[in-house]
Amino acid sequence: MPKDFAELLRGASLRVTRPRVAVLSAVHDHPHADTDSIIGAVRERLDVSHQAVYDVLRSLTAAGLVRRIQPTGSVARYEARVGDNDHHVVCRSCQTIADVDCATGTTPCLTASPDHGYAIDEAEVVYWGLCPGCSAVPTR
Repeated sequence: MPKDFAELLRGASLRVTRPRVAVLSAVHDHPHADTDSIIGAVRERLDVSHQAVYDVLRSLTAAGLVRRIQPTGSVARYEARVGDNDHHVVCRSCQTIADVDCATGTTPCLTASPDHGYAIDEAEVVYWGLCPGCSAVPTR
C-alpha cells in the first residue's frame, strides 16, 4: 500500500495540502469508511471543517485516487483500492463491507445480454449476506 501520499497527489496533478494528505491517509487506513468516520480520523491529526473533508473527498475521487461506493441503503463510503474493478460483500446485519476480487474466467452473469449497444467497461457487483461475526450470533 503506497504511503507517499504527496507523490500520489502530485501524480494526479493535485496540489499537495495538509488536508488532502490527511484525507488520503485516512481513506488508506480505514477502507470502506463513511464520511463521518473519515472526518473523525482526519481531525485526530488536523483541525479541519466538514466541508473541507467533503471537498477533498470529491477532488480525490475525481482524480481517481479514491473510489466512492454506495451500496443500496448505505451512506457513501470510500476506499483506496481503485482501478481494478473490485466488487464488495455487505453484511445485512452490521453493514460491514469487504472487498471481493473481480470474477475471472467464464462469468455469464457478468455479461450483459443484451448490451443495448453500450461499450461496457465496468461491472459493479454487490454481494449481500451475513459476515462471520453476525452469522455466528444465534437467532431467536
